[in-house]
Amino acid sequence: MGFIELYDLWAQDPFFDQETRDELQAIREDKAEIEDRFYKDLDFGTAGLRGVIGAGTNRMNRYTVAKATTGLAKYILDLGPENVKKGVVISYDSRNFSPEFAEVTATTLAAYGIPSYLSDELRPVPVESFSVRYFGAIAGVMITASHNPAKYNGYKVYGEDGGQVPPEAAGKIMEYIEAIDDIRTMKSISMEEARAKGLVKDFGPEIDEAYNKMLTGLVIDSDSIKRNADMSIVYTPLHGSGNKPVRRILESVGFTNIHVVKEQELPDGNFPTVKLPNPEDPAALEMAIELAKKTDASLVFGTDPDSDRIGVAARCVVDGEVTYKCFTGNQMGLMLLDYVLSSKKRLGTLPDKSFAVTTVVSTKLAGAVCAAFGVELQETLTGFKFIGERIKDDDEFGDKHFQFGFEESYGYLSGRDVRDKDAVVAAMLICGMAAQSFDEGKTLADRLEDVYAKYGFGAEKTLSFTLEGKEGIEKIANCMKDMRSALEECGNSEDAKKLLPGRDVIAVRDYDTSVRYEFTADGVNKTPITLPKSNVLLYELGGAKGIDWACARPSGTEPKLKVYMGIYDSDRDLAMDNLGKAEKDIVSFVEEELR
Repeated sequence: MGFIELYDLWAQDPFFDQETRDELQAIREDKAEIEDRFYKDLDFGTAGLRGVIGAGTNRMNRYTVAKATTGLAKYILDLGPENVKKGVVISYDSRNFSPEFAEVTATTLAAYGIPSYLSDELRPVPVESFSVRYFGAIAGVMITASHNPAKYNGYKVYGEDGGQVPPEAAGKIMEYIEAIDDIRTMKSISMEEARAKGLVKDFGPEIDEAYNKMLTGLVIDSDSIKRNADMSIVYTPLHGSGNKPVRRILESVGFTNIHVVKEQELPDGNFPTVKLPNPEDPAALEMAIELAKKTDASLVFGTDPDSDRIGVAARCVVDGEVTYKCFTGNQMGLMLLDYVLSSKKRLGTLPDKSFAVTTVVSTKLAGAVCAAFGVELQETLTGFKFIGERIKDDDEFGDKHFQFGFEESYGYLSGRDVRDKDAVVAAMLICGMAAQSFDEGKTLADRLEDVYAKYGFGAEKTLSFTLEGKEGIEKIANCMKDMRSALEECGNSEDAKKLLPGRDVIAVRDYDTSVRYEFTADGVNKTPITLPKSNVLLYELGGAKGIDWACARPSGTEPKLKVYMGIYDSDRDLAMDNLGKAEKDIVSFVEEELR
């Protein structure tokens, strides 16, 4: 069925509610908009669904949510009766229609005889992950679009280990979804009937208490917290789900002087006070920093709508004036990694066979930190589900001990009871790290300089090239295709100089073909890559410390091509200068490829 026929069906058939039909009738003269809404089904990838809210097959709405849930239900039924009765945990954040989509998920599962635990109010991603394990559920669903703009919502599926479903399971769920030819044939029952049959049960405070108790067991240096309990801290939930759990844990571990940005405290899916509810963007912390100046706060941080990411700024004095330094995800990841490992080493609580995990697009200085403490560093593909898998395989079912995981996109994790990035535990650790720095008469800005002095300076940057709509997605796909074609045509190191203009490319890792290409004067050496396949190209560029790099990958959650890069040197000025040159060369190259 073509997009016009699908549009006519959705706009006219009484199966669809009146609001949906009215919305579609209002665009009947806009063929481009109709095509964008109906030219494909909203993709169900390894992270589930994520898209613009609205009517259409390529939009987030009650019907696409029901379709995804039908696929999940059929996947669970295949796992057998013992797994079916374990049920599914459903949570949601503050985004528009999140509670409604959560109810659609619960009633659709109930129609297939699958019970669910439904959160009685908004709760963040880490609590969802924890709850799946707490209830011993077979799966979980989190309604969220993380840090995307307000017009988005999404649907994330978790496995019974509390981690996002791995690619194999996601592929099977997708097969069931794609097999649904007519969504009008999907099963459904009312919430009243589902509750009457005992197929939907609410959960609430007992989970909050258990999760908070677990977090208190992850405190590393409680003495420094006691000595600095009155440290002034400013926090903004950015209208999201972190407000209650973040404040609860900080108060539980002893911090007494916490100021919350009132204008951003309460949930609001329109996120009226920020352009983007994304703590990666320093602009999202502007109101918090203003409050920090009034309260003489030493530390500022904000969490995104589903509270899996955290952005941080610290008070510092520059040329006699108080200002606040915003940290990148890589900088905070490095500091936390060093804090966790150094503190545990000093306290005698760092076990043998310890390991940390990061991603292929995160700072390469993590290797130096881990080496300093005799800790193994593992690299995974982008996505915390892969970090969660390492915890399961090497800690839960292995003989190693997970200490810390992070990715450059402001996601951090400590402990093994949550299997996704956790801004709540990160808030606790960051405040504890700040308290420890206070003991030394330093701020977190000072601490970062100490880390660089010890491990070398990293000049790192992430670039995003956003191309909306069908045409944009096609351009991104063609760009990756062209870069791979150029790679295949390289016969030696001289040819490799053309891969990234202005850069000396030593090797390229193509995670889609699982091959690493190393270039020599005489040819190309190919070796296998053991990580799962992914549409990622990583260029090894050598440099002063031999670890410079650049990487290109389409975003898995937004219509973006993301380019990451890192330049490393003992000399800060040289590293920053070389990063500027690399950025200029790469931006020019990518923009030309995307035309």
